[in-house]
Amino acid sequence: MAGLNTAHILIKSGLTDFKILEARNRIGGRIVSVDMERHKVELGANCIHGVLGNPTYELAMANGLVDIVQSPKPHNVVAATEEGKQVPFNMLQEMFEAYGCFLHRCEEYFLSQYAPPDGVNSVGEHIALEIALYLERIPNIEERRMRQAMFECLLKRETCISGCNSMDEIDLLELGSYVELQGGNIPIPSGYSAILRPVLSIIPEDKILRRHAVSKIIWHGTQQSSFPNGGLSTVSSENSLVGSNNGADSVSEDSDDSDKTVIGEPPPATNNSSSGLNPVKVMCENGAVFTADHVVVTIPLGVLKDRQSTLFEPALPQNKCKAIERLLFGTVDKILLEYDRPFLNPDVTEVMLLWNNEDEMGTFGAGPGSHLDLGDMSQRWFRKIYSFSKISETLLLGFISGKEAEYMETLPFDRVAEKCTEILRRFLSDPFVPRPKMCICTSWKNQKYTQGSYTAIAVGSTQSDIDTLAQPLYYDQLHKTPCVLFAGEHTHPSFYSTVHGAYLSGQRVAQTLKKVLLHQDEDLERKTRKMDNCSTNAMAQNEDSESMLSSWIEGISLE
Repeated sequence: MAGLNTAHILIKSGLTDFKILEARNRIGGRIVSVDMERHKVELGANCIHGVLGNPTYELAMANGLVDIVQSPKPHNVVAATEEGKQVPFNMLQEMFEAYGCFLHRCEEYFLSQYAPPDGVNSVGEHIALEIALYLERIPNIEERRMRQAMFECLLKRETCISGCNSMDEIDLLELGSYVELQGGNIPIPSGYSAILRPVLSIIPEDKILRRHAVSKIIWHGTQQSSFPNGGLSTVSSENSLVGSNNGADSVSEDSDDSDKTVIGEPPPATNNSSSGLNPVKVMCENGAVFTADHVVVTIPLGVLKDRQSTLFEPALPQNKCKAIERLLFGTVDKILLEYDRPFLNPDVTEVMLLWNNEDEMGTFGAGPGSHLDLGDMSQRWFRKIYSFSKISETLLLGFISGKEAEYMETLPFDRVAEKCTEILRRFLSDPFVPRPKMCICTSWKNQKYTQGSYTAIAVGSTQSDIDTLAQPLYYDQLHKTPCVLFAGEHTHPSFYSTVHGAYLSGQRVAQTLKKVLLHQDEDLERKTRKMDNCSTNAMAQNEDSESMLSSWIEGISLE
């Protein structure tokens, strides 16, 4: 979305001399849908997160993709234990409220002057303290066990929201840096992928070069050390290429998945650069080579983590490299189960799974006659699934995160479907839960051009790392002309991990390019006109050489 929105804005501004290099054979990145037998399902982005101040909601509204008057369906949750026992509604409601308070207190550290307890650096550690204090006042052992299981379930859900393996990975002081927009999660009835249509509508097809995965970006400028205030290292180069990339998941191994798109503005036929500096060169895996004046890079953080040392020549400035290393790019996968017939109660929209703790796990998941081995991922990966939600009466969606998600990606779909059937039969205490007729699992970690799902601020990282990653590389020491710009959800300091964050980052770099490309000629013409006028006036006055020189100097705008 970041690269496409950049191109969209440039075209609307009359800047059409560019190309989009897309590594996949499709457009959209981490916005992607596929067809099951009866449903069109989204493998990546699912909903518009928030209404107020959300540009993707405004885009959807302006193009008739969502209804301004929505009647939200009631969300009825059932929480069940491994023994098939359901949590009473009043206890479930209390758990949600308590957990919400725990999380809100974690968020407050970002804006407040208060310091967390000594030695507590992560969200997971802080919430664990809150849970321990909360459970101390529950005298009944069975009730305490159930509440503990509910908190563990909510923490697993939080890893899917945050995009991490464990909440122990998320920096406590930075949790509040993410801004949650009001209005809830808004689905697009025709599928989230429809949000791409209005952005693509004015981009000519010949501007998009598919299957052009980028292998190297060569910017010939010379690097400088960072400025004392933590600003960019600069490069000296005049011609530049605009690059963007979009991340997405594909179902098969032979995938069109690619999170690299480069928007390139080719240089003119003759290189008349007044600076005499070299253009940026972009090399593709298929052998194609492009040069241009400005490059917008929207390659996902996961790919940057893996390839930053070889992707850029010369290497990125040290402050950018460190920011890339510190930020987190976790894995969150979907499990989609399609059935021939409904089997859940029509009033139930989600089944939350309250797994027993390690001491009570027994043999579920282990082979016949054996005990569960926690060290064996094959016997515990599925315990990271925290719920199954209804998309329709015959389509269920489960989420899984972290190392368990990465392990699931190695399994065939039928093995995942079989395990999910076992889980549902056990937790619903219903041996007649049918097997799904079709199962699709995403594989974000194993996708070459994605290598994960979305960005989070890890322990030891800060919001300023995102700001550092977003800063351009410049041709000149005065930071007037950018040669390499960066966009994508990982470059928005408040909306990282979201499509609207990616969309706004594309808007940011497009505005930067407009300022450079549309005003350079105007500035030169204005200064030349001022000088000509001053010279004419000076000669007309027929003053001595000293006064002529004074008039000429006074007429120049020292910008």
